[in-house]
Amino acid sequence: MIVKSILQEDLLTMAEVKEVLDQIRQKRADEEELGYELRRAIRHAELFAKGTADESRAMVAELMKLEKMNKEIAVKIADIRPITKDELRAIYAKERFTLSEEELNRILEIVFRG
Repeated sequence: MIVKSILQEDLLTMAEVKEVLDQIRQKRADEEELGYELRRAIRHAELFAKGTADESRAMVAELMKLEKMNKEIAVKIADIRPITKDELRAIYAKERFTLSEEELNRILEIVFRG
């Protein structure tokens, strides 16, 4: 498939991707057989999506309220759902700053509620 231009671009969590792919699957199920790539994408989303799309959106929105947070990291945290401080530190490893214990605890609190 050749793409001429990008109309819109947005970061999605894996749960949101799963929701979109499920909608595509339902729409195309009656019309045609699903292609290999689409079937693989659906399988991948089903395996790795954690929670629902609504939960993921709410988690990203709450994470975005924090000071040292950007959209990419918030989506990554919502996808991975880290349970330890070390896992969080690994997500922030490429950043030019480190998080305090209080900031780590706040992020983990949001993840556990979500």
